[in-house]
Amino acid sequence: MAYVKKLFDKNFLEYASYVIRDRAIPDLEDGLKPVQRRVLHTLLEIDDGKFHKVANVVGQCMKYHPHGDSSIAGALVVLANKDLFIDKQGNFGNILTGDEASAARYIECRINPIARDILYNPDITKFVPSYDGRNMEPVAFRAKLPLCIIMGAEGIAVGMSTRILSHNIREVIEAEKNCLMGNPFQLYPDFQTGGLTDVSEYEDGKGKIVSRVRMDTSDPKRIVITELAYGSTTESLISSLENAAKLGRIKISSINDYTTDKVEIEIVLQRGVYAKDVIEALYAFTECEVSVSLNLLVIKDNMPVVMTVTEVIQHHAKQLEQILKEELELERQNLTDRLHARTLERIFVEERIYKKIEEMKTAEAVIKAVIDGFKPFEAELIRPITKDDVERLLKIPIRRISLYDINKNRQEVKEINARLKEIARLLKNLTAYAVSYLDTLLAKLDPEKTKRRTEITRFGKIDVRDAVKRDIPLRYDDNTGYLGTGVSSGRELMRVGPYDRIFVLRRTGVYTIFDVPQKLFVDKNMWYCGSAEKDVLSRVMFTIIYRDPVTLYCYIKKCRVEQYIMNRDYIIVPDGMEILHVDTRSRFSFTLHYVKKPRIKIDREDFTSADYEEKGVKAQGVRLASKETAKIEIKIEKPDINPEQPELDLI
Repeated sequence: MAYVKKLFDKNFLEYASYVIRDRAIPDLEDGLKPVQRRVLHTLLEIDDGKFHKVANVVGQCMKYHPHGDSSIAGALVVLANKDLFIDKQGNFGNILTGDEASAARYIECRINPIARDILYNPDITKFVPSYDGRNMEPVAFRAKLPLCIIMGAEGIAVGMSTRILSHNIREVIEAEKNCLMGNPFQLYPDFQTGGLTDVSEYEDGKGKIVSRVRMDTSDPKRIVITELAYGSTTESLISSLENAAKLGRIKISSINDYTTDKVEIEIVLQRGVYAKDVIEALYAFTECEVSVSLNLLVIKDNMPVVMTVTEVIQHHAKQLEQILKEELELERQNLTDRLHARTLERIFVEERIYKKIEEMKTAEAVIKAVIDGFKPFEAELIRPITKDDVERLLKIPIRRISLYDINKNRQEVKEINARLKEIARLLKNLTAYAVSYLDTLLAKLDPEKTKRRTEITRFGKIDVRDAVKRDIPLRYDDNTGYLGTGVSSGRELMRVGPYDRIFVLRRTGVYTIFDVPQKLFVDKNMWYCGSAEKDVLSRVMFTIIYRDPVTLYCYIKKCRVEQYIMNRDYIIVPDGMEILHVDTRSRFSFTLHYVKKPRIKIDREDFTSADYEEKGVKAQGVRLASKETAKIEIKIEKPDINPEQPELDLI
């Protein structure tokens, strides 16, 4: 068994690590999951400016992704529908209606040029062998923008999950510029479906948001939904509307879906019902309002890390500077090599060094002759000449030597030197260069396609109990002891809603708080039934008169029920006591009749409830008299009107 445990622990750890790093959680460096990265890498590899069949792209991508074609095709469609890096042609589904894309053999796509600018530079990207060792794939793209918060991501791994909302690319670029310049910035989500969003609890990407549809209520008899809440489709929204209508939570006559490339769902209300009467119910019981909890979990330095949006922007601002520095240094190296080559060519042709190799008999002698021919001009060289340089010079065709244009060479050298000076200046001012790069990137974006779609606002909280009418009769049958909205016989105690809570005090002194039941046995001739909403129940003063069955002494207890756990039984009087009377009036009178005994002249005594102080619900009562009580008589008085205490049903 010890071997099995060790094997299980090892394999499970490997599985968990694989799912976390290689399947479900995006990498901070490029904001992509592995399948998304492999799709984009494939599109960049096969890019020729033309559209490719998605089925062909999926097949090519299977060289890198070991989990089958369906996961690749699904990831490609999701990426394409972000309308950022992939140009699409054909039916890629509809994010508004939830319609699926056509089969991969019928649709086409290609990489957008902006993807190459933001993501792709193979010279500074680290590559590793693919799963079968036949090909090389990037560990992560050197992304110049934080794609994890631009595109958003969701994933469930072993023991952890991530949910990152999408943000507007223009606003992200502006935030990164402000970060580089040391200015404050704030980012809020932006969804392709539009709608309204309350970000008061966003907590920089680690809290939650509330998203609502956009409604047109100009016509009091109908409501038109023109934008969706986050994560909803017209199909799921209509389904939630129909379910709410079946349960009687909203009063609607019909639902008409006129959605095309824009959302248009018409809700026709019943006769006598107006838009202002159902809006809160729509938010409470349908997908017109959704609450989304967030967890910005990414892979950073090969480990899962929870970050904030601000931290992601700060990380990518530094990463952008580093990438631009590496690109400039790489360009400087290439230009230096090119300048060296052009200088060698000029000297080789101008000084007719090629003439010195005409009489050489061996390759070594040829190389030596060329190197010796450059010794008088070493001061003009960028770096010492090598054998590779000689080999390159010896491959120059005779025709090119005879037609060599010295002016063209000098012009090219001049341009290279100018660019080298420019690179040196940019390397000294990397922050300004990074800001300039972001400005250039902004200029490439289509203002219409990248404008903010979601309106940031603030909502009032809606209690589902307040959003429905309390019009369901709650009945109690004294003969059977059943209570509920489904009890057909008995008397009606009150009108309730489907989300109300009920307080019941039984004959035994046991009380319970529970949701409105359909049909539930509580007790025959229970003492009390009323609303258990805390603000209502806490204002009710219970006065309980009970008797000890052993001593026959009577006690009085005044208390309130202010704290409770749902569906748990509590005892309002000490165990074994016999309750004689329960009252909710603030003041009433009663008479105790004592057991008749020899030499006892007083056989009755009057009391008033107001003479006794309120106690805690767990406290014992106050003894009324040190005489054995035979019975109690409650005096009938004019009803007590207490504006602070709600009128409740006393059984």
